Amino acid sequence: MSELLLVLLAGVAAGVLNALGGGGTFVALPALVAFGLSPVTANALSRVALVPGAVASAWVYRRELTPVGSTSTKSLTVISVIGGGVGAGLLLVLPASSFDVAAPWLLAFATVILMVGRRLSQLLSTSLGSSVGMSARAVLIGQFCLAVYGGYFGGAVGILMLALWSIGLGLDAAVSNPMRIAQLAAIYLSATVLFLIASDALTAPLLLSTMLVGALVGGYAGAHLARRLPDWLLRGVILTTAVTMTVLYFLRG
Repeated sequence: MSELLLVLLAGVAAGVLNALGGGGTFVALPALVAFGLSPVTANALSRVALVPGAVASAWVYRRELTPVGSTSTKSLTVISVIGGGVGAGLLLVLPASSFDVAAPWLLAFATVILMVGRRLSQLLSTSLGSSVGMSARAVLIGQFCLAVYGGYFGGAVGILMLALWSIGLGLDAAVSNPMRIAQLAAIYLSATVLFLIASDALTAPLLLSTMLVGALVGGYAGAHLARRLPDWLLRGVILTTAVTMTVLYFLRG
């Protein structure tokens, strides 16, 4: 029961972090690996478990979605779904040892993005000035690449999305956050379908259902909480979690 309680709390934390600005993978993946699952299985299971939380967050923000440049929301979502499926397929097709080796470095990469991504985005947007203005095709190509990464691993993919839209289109991160959450849900959803069919994510149904419930509660509550907490506090919580979990993952290896 104590183990299930920890998994439940990890699910709540992951759901809240994803709703606040990203970083749920930093909690969900290491937590499941700590309970004896292989990194590939833990990655697939956590992706399945986090879908309801992402959908719940997207539902809270459903009336606040704003277009990404001249790209239609429908086109962007379709690309996210396709890319998420491709990334999930790569996770299943490539040798498990590849992900075992890559996982801690992907966590480290995502942590660095969390640290410097927003500042780098602002600097590049300022330096580009009036040249900011990606075409709809360029936005879709960039979104597809990020969705593939999100389907394969997912760490900080939401931050990467905000960075791309900020650099390429000059969009404000706060205004874009509802669309980020919606696209995150689309990426997770397509990856989940493939994982349920072709992976062994269902071999630990109790862990899956426990984390799923936690993520659902966390995702819904986190979306409401994000409207009330100051931005600096949100980023501090996410970054602290990311650094802690990345260090622990490396120490484990």
